[in-house]
Amino acid sequence: MPPSCDPQHAPAGDVGAALMMIDSRLQGIYDAKAESGPEQRAVIDRFVASLGREEAEDVRDGTCTLIYMFMTWLRRAYEDHDKDVIEVVVPNLVATMRRMPKSVRPEAIPTMAGLLVAAATGLSPSLWRNQYGSWSDHELTPLDATALLLAEHINRITDDSDFATRMISDALTGAGAD
Repeated sequence: MPPSCDPQHAPAGDVGAALMMIDSRLQGIYDAKAESGPEQRAVIDRFVASLGREEAEDVRDGTCTLIYMFMTWLRRAYEDHDKDVIEVVVPNLVATMRRMPKSVRPEAIPTMAGLLVAAATGLSPSLWRNQYGSWSDHELTPLDATALLLAEHINRITDDSDFATRMISDALTGAGAD
């Protein structure tokens, strides 16, 4: 019998580090004119390279937590408009990932779509994925891309380039106060 995919059983991971990486990439996209893009990317690359195995797994789990939180927010937002988040968001993100072959290998797309559906239905993305074995190296960049695309989608529909980051930061601050 597979373990429960209930989010209460999932490790939250290092959500702060995962959010920092996603926010940094978002700012690089939004501020494309800035010359800090390559410097910013180098800082993130050095940070990732400095992580030990356990720390990297914590950031991976944190990224899954972000995906869960983003999809939960999107599900509620779309339900308020009588729309299904799976019907609206998943095909859009899959189509975008298909246009990113250097970052998202085609064989990783079904897994990322599964993570989105798992999160949209209230399951932990990390526990859902763990049912199928260890994460492969070629899934990690697509995982980051999935979280980035979700954050950008949220920012676009709210017309606020900092909304997704602020939403998670506020949730982390509230959790820390408890």
